[in-house]
This record gives sequence, C-alpha cells and structure tokens, in this order.
Amino acid sequence: MLNELTDEQLMLRYRDGDSRAFELLYTRYKRPLYRYMQHQCGNAAIAEELFQDVWMNLIKARERYEVTASFKTFIYRMSHNRLIDHYRRQKHGIPTSYDDNEELQNSWSFADTITPEQTLAGQQQLARLLATLETLPEAQREAFLLKESTGLSVEQIAEITGVNSETAKSRLRYATYKLRKVLEL
Repeated sequence: MLNELTDEQLMLRYRDGDSRAFELLYTRYKRPLYRYMQHQCGNAAIAEELFQDVWMNLIKARERYEVTASFKTFIYRMSHNRLIDHYRRQKHGIPTSYDDNEELQNSWSFADTITPEQTLAGQQQLARLLATLETLPEAQREAFLLKESTGLSVEQIAEITGVNSETAKSRLRYATYKLRKVLEL
C-alpha cells in the first residue's frame, strides 16, 4: 500500500510518525541523491558526509514539512543548500559558476553493441563525456545532472538552485552544448 503513495504523501505520513514512509522515501532517493552529491563534490567521502547530512536535516525538518513543491524538488533543494554550505566552508568558497565515476557509467548505459570495435568506441566516447563533465563549471554540471539523472524540469532545477528559470535553462544549454561537442568528435 505504501508503494502506491506519492512522495509527498509519504513525507506527510512520515511527518505524522510513520517510519515506514521514511524508509520508502530513502529507498527511492538514496542512489540518485548520492550520485548527485558525489558528482558535484568529486569526493566519495565528502559526498557520503553531505548525503548523510541531507537525510539528517530532513529528519529534523519533518515536523515542519508542508507540501509546497514536489518532494523531489524539496530534497534536491536541501541537497543543493548543503553543497553550498560545504563550498562556503572551503578555502576557495562557492565556485564562481554558481554566480551567473563508476556510478555515472552505470546510470548511462549504451545500447548493446555488435562488434568489439563498437564497444571500444562507446567506451572511449563515454570516457570523453565523463572527463568533459568533470571540467564543466559546477553550476552547469549540477543543472545537467539534475536534468539527466533525476528528470527534473528546468523550473524545478531553477527552484532547487535558487535561480530564475532563464538562468537554469542557460546553464543547462551551455552544459549540453559542451558535452555534445565532445560526443561529436
């Protein structure tokens, strides 16, 4: 029965004391949320710490939870804010791009190929894509990962990252353009 409930309904049930609802939310979001955190900060240990912080913050905020947006937007906004807090504590501060690798390989699967040459070409293309993804400014990489890994809309990405829709769309467009250039080689 719980599996049939929306994320928002589950969070409301969790707010009201149903711990099974929390377990299901955690199951639904643990992999994509962790992947997002890891690809944003680039360090598995830091990503794990930030990931745990997000869930602890969710637990602390449960009594105040009201449905004002989709749960997906809510949890990714919490994650974005935790990343910004992390960047602020670093000596370099928040990356300037916010102002204006195995898990990823598993999440982006290529179609079965017929020949070893095609397999090798696909692996090389994926390696170029992953390398380019790492060189994107953080805000562009975040927009791309939120769109491709979670299926969020541009409006949801804007809400999560605290920018207007045009800025989110621009970040996504620049990231996509750069990644496509690499894939065309």
